[in-house]
Amino acid sequence: MAQQIPEKLSLFGTIIEIRKWVMVILVALVLFFGYKYFTSKSDTSTVEYDTALIQEQIKNVGKLVVTEGHFSQVMTYKDQNKYFGDMISFDKKALVVINADVTVSFDLSKVNYDIDAPDKTVTITNIPEEEIKISPDIKYYSVDQSTFNEFTGDDYNKINKIAKANLAKKIAKSSLKSNAKNRLISELSKILIVTNSMGWKLKYDGEVVNTSNEFQQKLKP
Repeated sequence: MAQQIPEKLSLFGTIIEIRKWVMVILVALVLFFGYKYFTSKSDTSTVEYDTALIQEQIKNVGKLVVTEGHFSQVMTYKDQNKYFGDMISFDKKALVVINADVTVSFDLSKVNYDIDAPDKTVTITNIPEEEIKISPDIKYYSVDQSTFNEFTGDDYNKINKIAKANLAKKIAKSSLKSNAKNRLISELSKILIVTNSMGWKLKYDGEVVNTSNEFQQKLKP
């Protein structure tokens, strides 16, 4: 009988020890899954918060960027009506002075983009082309015409068309378009600054953009 008591005490002690380990394991599991739960929730909340901030920044950038310029030119318009095998001609001509206000604009509300929250990547899929508006003020001087060859609406339309074509060439050679492109890059760089500061990536034309200069290279004509 005396020998059975120590055996029972030993068995009881073993059971208590097992229970202790079971409790330790259970507590460890609770702590582990609790940590995973709260950490995962925090990560999700952070990504959602970052996404909202980036969307808001893109919305703020989505405005009309306008660069203005002024151009002038002087041209002489001539026209002839010939009769009887060029033996008789009736001429008309005019000195034309054109002053034009020109705007080059980018409507950034038309920028298309995708946000990949899990990969923390913003991809710009489309940047709108510039819109060029020419508003010429045309004045006519030294108008010379004949009864058989007077100025008509067709002449004025032709002069207007020639004037706009000449102005378009001047605009192409000027710094107006490049200045407008620089303003565009400046606005788009605001998105780049936000994404970089938040640890996100900005992609355009299939590649990650890290600096404003890279934007400039990609937007070259």
